[in-house]
Amino acid sequence: MRGQFFTDRGQIRSHNEDAGGIFYNKDGQLLALVADGMGGHKAGDVASEMATSLVQTNWEECNGIDEPEKAEIWISELLQKVNQKIYEEATQNKDCQGMGTTIVVVICTKEFLTIAHVGDSRCYLWSQEDFIQLTEDHSLVNELVRKGEISKDDAEYHPRKNVLLKALGTEQEIKPDIQSITWENGNKLLLCSDGLTNKLVDTELEEYLALNEAISTIGKTMVEQANERGGEDNISLVLVFHDWTEKEGDNLC
Repeated sequence: MRGQFFTDRGQIRSHNEDAGGIFYNKDGQLLALVADGMGGHKAGDVASEMATSLVQTNWEECNGIDEPEKAEIWISELLQKVNQKIYEEATQNKDCQGMGTTIVVVICTKEFLTIAHVGDSRCYLWSQEDFIQLTEDHSLVNELVRKGEISKDDAEYHPRKNVLLKALGTEQEIKPDIQSITWENGNKLLLCSDGLTNKLVDTELEEYLALNEAISTIGKTMVEQANERGGEDNISLVLVFHDWTEKEGDNLC
């Protein structure tokens, strides 16, 4: 299993409020994460870095997880703690008032994925047969689409497109969406912030993931494409390719 994290400030922003990475627990299992901070130049990066650091520390201290149910409990409990930490910092530090962050985090084992998210950072799964968005944005426009009040095309240009209904750290309690699915050798996983999905449509993301290229080449090309189309926001993504073989051993993820 191979993975890589990519992030770029973009063409307009003075600094990068995104964070993320790929981390391994004591049994070598992989966890992928992207967080997109909000709250202005003083605080957005604080929230996303806090979320990333707290998840990383806890995952690296964690033993192997062999069942989806255990993964879901672990990640649910952890995100509640992360939310509380960010909320406390936002309420106690005047420079951080109003800060929060989206998060999408995936535990990747050889047999299954456990996906958790809050906000509008997304997770996609590519296979030879299909390309699926696994997460549903916690945003105002997505709620309007879901209710049938606007179309998906309308949502792309809605003036309140960036309004979130949920984010880590903005409320004392949070309920992330969590699910587990199976995946197979040859599948590819994409996690990303809206700096990417606001510039590349799903069909383009699918085309990039279908390329028979190195992870580094695909990731860099996607970032470059988003920047060429304006790069008004920070751009971050994680790619994970499931290409496990018997020679790699049972504990390599």
